[in-house]
Amino acid sequence: MKIRKFSSRDANFNENLTKLLAFEEAADDVLEATVAAILKDVRKRGDAAVLEYTAKFDRLPLANAAAMELSREELRIAFEGLPADQRQALEAAAARVTEYHKKQVQESWSYTDADGTLLGQQVTPLDRVGLYVPGGKAAYPSSVLMNALPAKVAGVAELIMVVPTPDGVKNQLVLAAAYLSGVDRVYTIGGAQAVAALAYGTATIPKVDKVVGPGNAYVASAKRRVFGVCGIDMVAGPSEILVICDGKTDPDWIAMDLFSQAEHDELAQAILISPDAAFIDAVAVSANKLLEQMPRREIIKTALQNRGALIHVADLTEACAISNRIAPEHLEMSVEDPKAWLPQLKHAGAIFMGRYTSEALGDYCAGPNHVLPTSGTARFSSPLGVYDFQKRSSLIQVSPQGAQKLGAIASTLAFGEGLQAHAQSALYRVG
Repeated sequence: MKIRKFSSRDANFNENLTKLLAFEEAADDVLEATVAAILKDVRKRGDAAVLEYTAKFDRLPLANAAAMELSREELRIAFEGLPADQRQALEAAAARVTEYHKKQVQESWSYTDADGTLLGQQVTPLDRVGLYVPGGKAAYPSSVLMNALPAKVAGVAELIMVVPTPDGVKNQLVLAAAYLSGVDRVYTIGGAQAVAALAYGTATIPKVDKVVGPGNAYVASAKRRVFGVCGIDMVAGPSEILVICDGKTDPDWIAMDLFSQAEHDELAQAILISPDAAFIDAVAVSANKLLEQMPRREIIKTALQNRGALIHVADLTEACAISNRIAPEHLEMSVEDPKAWLPQLKHAGAIFMGRYTSEALGDYCAGPNHVLPTSGTARFSSPLGVYDFQKRSSLIQVSPQGAQKLGAIASTLAFGEGLQAHAQSALYRVG
């Protein structure tokens, strides 16, 4: 396996980095047309359309719409039937994720100014949220925890989960995670039809206020299209990891950290930046040595050869500057004093600090959310959190005295804009 190597001293370094980071999913007109048709059909025919698409795409013919829903009892049985080690790990992860997200809860606030006018903000949870969970070969109980628990901490009244079960095969760990997380209702549907059902509602599936959770290209397209009818968390791209290392960490550790994201899929991106050229070579040797041990080695190899890189820089200051340009989903700072570099790191979904902090811990049980911005969007967006399941309303209660002062200001501005009714509405309250 040959992973490309760059140096910041190369004359064409900026051009090469730009090419490396470039990622645009090829526009698939057939896919987009298919998704648009499915959304339109579900919006029009509701449950009947969902049942047809479930039978077609998941090879799961259901007797009626009620058969789409799993009972709370089935979720409980899945949870209680887990092997002890899986159950304990799931519970430990859930406890840590919950504890972390409790720190994010936003509270309502208000203040009264000198003339007695009250101003503030009321924070309230969303009423109902839809959680999309991949099924089949890609089954991620950790994603259930990361999406459901912040919603519950926020106070969301009802959480609706959809999870495809191709050929009727149900992942017991996913169902157990749903039970542990307090998911209220679970439906065995997936794809664009499930997103449509959540966004528009059917006779059986309640309409939600927001859809969160990962999915394939059809799910991503559907989420883009229903945004505005309901909210969405984000449209995530391929997984990414950027490791900045001073050259003093075991190269096997760093190689495996790069593998941890490269094994997601062939489009994943894994990059190492270091001021130590000999260390970069050592990591390349480790990667080739360790690759043969990996069950997903072909995926890892393809990802690293097509979108991976080993970048040599002058120093850690330059490494941080390049990291800010990349704005990675996951950033590992495998250096002696990681906290010292935080002021120089502006853009990253999550920052993993120190030699013992592997990104994989964040995926499962560290506590912070693993739903993170990708494809450079960490420049302007943040990890999923409790705040994504809360909304804010402004509070304004004007006192009689305040109406005199504010009315004069507002009417002057309204007349200037040519909006007479605005002006008069404000002036009516001026004595």
